[in-house]
Amino acid sequence: MSWTLRMLAVSALALVGLTTSADDTKPFDDGEFLMNVASCDMCEIELGKLASEKARNEDVKKFAKKLTEDHQKCLEDLKTVAKSAGVTLPEKMKDEQRKICDKFKDYKGENFDRDYIKQMVEGHEKAVKSFTRATKEAKAQEVKDFATKGLPVLQAHLEEAKKLQEQLK
Repeated sequence: MSWTLRMLAVSALALVGLTTSADDTKPFDDGEFLMNVASCDMCEIELGKLASEKARNEDVKKFAKKLTEDHQKCLEDLKTVAKSAGVTLPEKMKDEQRKICDKFKDYKGENFDRDYIKQMVEGHEKAVKSFTRATKEAKAQEVKDFATKGLPVLQAHLEEAKKLQEQLK
């Protein structure tokens, strides 16, 4: 599997609401960034599986399936980066991501596909901001490299999600 494809998975994790850069006035923390990425990866795997089953649009199903596969591989790569940086990753996702997964698991809305893709776009926008910040402010070189290599792919994933969002209007 190519580095680019693996980083595609990193981009997708943004879809579930990466929060690392929520407060730009707070000093950047490599460990917090990596832990958020791990939590989002776990959530993205779960969401991708749900969307693969619940989505009606075939393009949304393909997108979700790709994200699930990529995130499973990405989580392994993330473990290597975290180990190099001396960061212990969480075994369970954070409450914020758990709530998002639960929302889609117990989905009660009228249009799963539209709401799922909306979540993907919003999350990617946050992740692009977070990864951009990591490329500039991460202290450990391996964390900075991880963010730098993932950012272009993350931006491409955001564009793919936006295209799907337009299709679903």
